[in-house]
Amino acid sequence: MNVSLAFIRTFFTLLSMLFVTIYAVHTFQIASAFIFGPIIGFGFGVFLIVLDIFFKRFNLRSFNIALLGLFFGYLMGEALVLIFHAILKISVLGTGILASPLVEIIEIGLFLFGIYLGLVLTLRASDELYASIPFVKFSPLKQKKKDLIIDTSALSDTRIIDLALSGLLDQHVIIPRFVVRDLYAQSESTDETLKAKARRSLDSLKKLEEYTQLGIRYNDTDFPEVKDMHSKLIRLGRLIDGNIITADISRVETSTIEGVKIINLHTLSNALKPISQTGEVIHIKVQRAGKEPNQGVGYLEDGTMVVVNGGGDFIGKDIAVNVLSVKHTASGRMIFCNVASENGENDPES
Repeated sequence: MNVSLAFIRTFFTLLSMLFVTIYAVHTFQIASAFIFGPIIGFGFGVFLIVLDIFFKRFNLRSFNIALLGLFFGYLMGEALVLIFHAILKISVLGTGILASPLVEIIEIGLFLFGIYLGLVLTLRASDELYASIPFVKFSPLKQKKKDLIIDTSALSDTRIIDLALSGLLDQHVIIPRFVVRDLYAQSESTDETLKAKARRSLDSLKKLEEYTQLGIRYNDTDFPEVKDMHSKLIRLGRLIDGNIITADISRVETSTIEGVKIINLHTLSNALKPISQTGEVIHIKVQRAGKEPNQGVGYLEDGTMVVVNGGGDFIGKDIAVNVLSVKHTASGRMIFCNVASENGENDPES
C-alpha cells in the first residue's frame, strides 16, 4: 500500500514537471522555460500530494456525496439564474440593465448560492441516499468483511490499542465524527472523572492514528435529531452495514434487539483467557471465605475467581488446588477446585 502510494505520487510529480515544461517551451519558446517549467511542475506535484494528505481521511462515500451535491447544486444555480433572467425580461426593471455589471454580480451570487445549497442539502440527507435500479437486485459474489465502528467506551479502554496492534482490525476501523466531537466536549467538562476518561480516549485515538497499518477512516454522517450516542451508533451501523466495538457490558444484550452486531471487549477478553483443565493442579492464594461452609475464594492474575472447597482454613496462604470444573458466567469465568492432598501436611493454624 505505502509502496504503491509512493510510486503514484512520484509518477504524478514527474508527469506534472514534464507537462509544464513542454507547455512552457512550446508557449514561450525561450531557454529559461527549461528551468522554471520543471520548478512549477514540481510545485504543482507537491500541491497534489498535500491535497492527497488532507483528504486521506475521506472515504469513497464522502466523495460520492460531494460529487452528487455539486451536480444538484449546479442544476439549482442554473435554475436560479434562468429565473432571475426571466424576471428581468418581463419586468420594467429589466429594460437596459441586463448587461450591467450589477446583474452579472447578482447572477454569480445566485449561481454560487445554488451550488452551496445543493452541497449542504445533499450532505444533510446523505444517510437517506441510496442508489438502486428498479427490478434489479445485486447480490455480492463473496462475503465482505464488515467495518467496525468504535464507540467512546472502547476508546477509553486501553485494550483497544493491543487489539489494533494484533492486525485483526486493519483497514476496517470506522471512527464517527460525532464520537470525536462528543469526546472533545467531555474533555472540557467540569466533572473530573468524565474529563479524565475523555482525555484518555483522545490519547488512545491519537495512538491508533499513528499506527498506519490500521487504516482508520472517519465517517462524517451524523443524526442531529438523535440525542442518544448509542442510538446514533446503531443507526450508523445499519446505514453502513457495520458492527460496533464497545467496552460497555450493558450493550451486549441489545445487539440482537437492535439488529446490529455488537462486539464487546470484555467478552473478547474472557474468551481469550487461558482455560484450566479438570484435574490440573494450580497454586492460588486464598484471600477470603466463600459463601459455603469451609469454602475459600482466591483470584488468578487475570482476575478469574477461584472457589476452593475446603479452603476456608487456608485464608491468607498460598496453596495447591485441584481444578474440578470451569463455569462461564456473564461476568467472566469461575474455577471450582478442591484443596490438593499435598497441602495436608500444612498446618492451617501455622
